[in-house]
This record gives sequence, structure tokens and C-alpha cells, in this order.
Amino acid sequence: MNTTEERLSQNRASLGKEFWLKTFSFLSPLFLLFLWEALAALKLVDVRLFSSPSRIFKTLIPLVLSGELIYHTLISTMRIALGFLAGAIPGVALGLSMGLFPSVRALLMPLVAVTFPIPKLAIMPLILIVFGLGESSKIFTIAIGVFYLVLINTMAGVLNIDPIYIDVAKSFKASRIQFYTTVAFPGALPMIFAGLKLGMGTALLLIVAAELSAAKAGVGWMIWRAYDMFDIERMFCSLIVLAFLGFVFSYLLDFLEKIVIPWKKR
Repeated sequence: MNTTEERLSQNRASLGKEFWLKTFSFLSPLFLLFLWEALAALKLVDVRLFSSPSRIFKTLIPLVLSGELIYHTLISTMRIALGFLAGAIPGVALGLSMGLFPSVRALLMPLVAVTFPIPKLAIMPLILIVFGLGESSKIFTIAIGVFYLVLINTMAGVLNIDPIYIDVAKSFKASRIQFYTTVAFPGALPMIFAGLKLGMGTALLLIVAAELSAAKAGVGWMIWRAYDMFDIERMFCSLIVLAFLGFVFSYLLDFLEKIVIPWKKR
């Protein structure tokens, strides 16, 4: 009886703690907005440069109701999704191979080490020359940024697998495909998702740069257009959309991770 009561008490304490944590997580952005508005009202913040939440909100509503902001958001979302998949899929495949086979790792790791530090924005002119001014250049810019982060994390995940699992697979004479599907991929999944989350953050950063060149639509294009016109409120509205996209994509990856890796400790 005492044990049951103790468990119930622990469950109540756990639920109470979770409730307060979620409450604090919800209130902290609101507190920041309130502080920002208060500082703007007291003229401690130059609204010509940093605006205020109330001014931004007044600009945001017409942009949403007119459909303009939604249109640009959908364009950028499509580019981010395509670029992310184009970089993540080969990143996982190649990362598994580099982690499993020392010969592949010895061959490709020097190339990765040399090319990874090159700023992706620095090769934008080359990307435009090769892929042109269409969608391909924008998608490739995002893909190349995602690729390296996913590849390196996937390889690290495979290398951190307990050697006993690989030995067992060898003892049962597993085929090369079985090494990928039953040992390397499941064992590296936590690190793969870490790489995917980092890659998604990078994709959101690169979409702004990708839409700077020869784009006529997209959230990044809106940011640069607002910057040129010194329309601070419109620029902040675009930044809010990027933050919202980051939240949505992060939530989707977390949700997918819970389904794919139910055994992972949280």
C-alpha cells in the first residue's frame, strides 16, 4: 500500500514538474516580447532600427491576410525540403560506408576534411555558373550545407557502435546489405538524427543566402528586399517566419525520432 502511494506521489510530482517546465517554456518568449515592447515605449530602444512587437504585428497581419507571406513561405519551404533531402540522403549513405569500411574512410576522409571548412557562401558564384539562376542552384546550396553535417555525424555514429555487434554480424556471415540495414543504420540512428537537426538549422541559414541571388520569391528574398527598402517591420516579419519554420521542422524531426528510435533515453 505504501509502495502504491509512493508511486502515485512520484507521478504527481513528475506531472507537476513537467507542467511548470512547459509553462516556463511558453512564458519565456512572451516575457521577452513584453520587455522589448516596454523598452520601445520608454524610448530605450530605437524603433527606427529595432521596431517593436506591436509595430511588427500590425505589419504581419496584412501580409498574412493578403496571402503574400504565405506564398513566399511555401516557396522557401519547398526549397528547404528539397535541398535538405538532396543533402541528407547521400550524407547518410556515404556516412554509413565510411563508418563501416576503413578503406572507404581512408579514401574519402581527406576530401571531406579539405572541403568541409570552405564557406558555402564563398562558392555561390561557382554554384550559379554551374547550375544557373533557377531552382537547382538554390537547392544545391542548401544540399551541400546539409550533406557534410549529416555525413560526419553518421560516420561518427557508426564508429561508436559497440564492436561486439559487428563481430556477431561477421560470425553469422551477414551480407554487406545486412551490415548496413541491421548493424550500421540502427546503431547510428541517434547520431544521424543529431546530424539531421544540425543540417536543418544550416538549411534555414542558407535559404536566405540562396534566395539573395536571382530569386523573385521566398522568405530570404523578402528579407533582402525589406533591407534594401529599409522596411524594418517587414524584415522582422520575414525573420519571424524563418523562426516559425525552424520550430516546425525541429518539432517534426523530434517527432520522427521518437517513432524511429523508441529505445533512446530522453
